[in-house]
Amino acid sequence: MKKQIKHYSAEEKAKVAIEALKGELTIAQISSKYGVHANQIYRWKQEAIEGMIYGFKSKAKVKDNSEEDLIKSLYEQIGQLTVERDWLKKKSKLFGIGT
Repeated sequence: MKKQIKHYSAEEKAKVAIEALKGELTIAQISSKYGVHANQIYRWKQEAIEGMIYGFKSKAKVKDNSEEDLIKSLYEQIGQLTVERDWLKKKSKLFGIGT
């Protein structure tokens, strides 16, 4: 007879991992409370820590990228306006406007 494997949702894993991170209950108590093996709780706890570290690192990169994108966009606008200004100067000289 095969033993049925239980699959946990991300929400359930997060709930157990957060409880383990809080440290209010022992891993054994959490294990009996949720019916999850202690080794699995340790794994989920470690994944939660790594996920938090990655989340903080990626936020810093996203912020830097958005600033770089803004600067790039502003330089593109400056270039476009410079081209338009030069074109208008050239055209105004042809028609004798502003001389």
